[in-house]
Amino acid sequence: MADFEMHPSAVTFVDDRLCYSGQKCYRIPEALVKMYGPKVQSLDLSYNELVSLRGMEGFPLLRELVLDNNQLTDSLVLPYLPHLHTLSLNKNCINDIELLITKIIHNLPTLTYLSLLGNKACPNQLSDIDKDEEDYQRYRYYVLHRLPALQFLDSTKVKDSERLEAKLRGQYMKIIRPKHVNLNIAGDAVLQTLTPLPRSVRKPEDHRGAYERCKYRYSGKNSEGNRFISNNDL
Repeated sequence: MADFEMHPSAVTFVDDRLCYSGQKCYRIPEALVKMYGPKVQSLDLSYNELVSLRGMEGFPLLRELVLDNNQLTDSLVLPYLPHLHTLSLNKNCINDIELLITKIIHNLPTLTYLSLLGNKACPNQLSDIDKDEEDYQRYRYYVLHRLPALQFLDSTKVKDSERLEAKLRGQYMKIIRPKHVNLNIAGDAVLQTLTPLPRSVRKPEDHRGAYERCKYRYSGKNSEGNRFISNNDL
């Protein structure tokens, strides 16, 4: 489907609420912005294949935005939407929670509801079976520390106890992800420091061991068998 195409039959616009979901579009259709942009307060673009929010600035009165089940990544650009109080980004491809929060702080000043379920940035079992309730709770403390005005985070209302904990310790709850190491680049250095094998490389004909009777013997005075002889018989 081309960027500018739009199926009119798929558009639902009732009482300032616009829905254009399930159309497999990877960009917001320009016709959608031109026809409805200044009138819309609630916009549902879920179940598409959006990789960009270009054109979203054409909805200046937007208060609710639903972008669930798209292909949005950490590179998404959030426009300045001064009235937006609800943002739902469930089941996208967002990994960096710190980066997303920074964008929200600068561009969505009135946000009170945020949902990120199903993204790597939200560490629960919907996004990673290895995560547990403690991982998710630390994530909530960190998000609430950065966005103290939130009333709802994901599917749960913010508790007073969470808000207090976030204020006291939220700054220490940031999840540090290990950096990816490119073994193709750093492999030689890693092997040089960690390998248990000899550093020298021998040719196949350079044998230092043999499966036969040994032809050499040690006859020095300091051998283990001679250490008890104290005269000059040796």
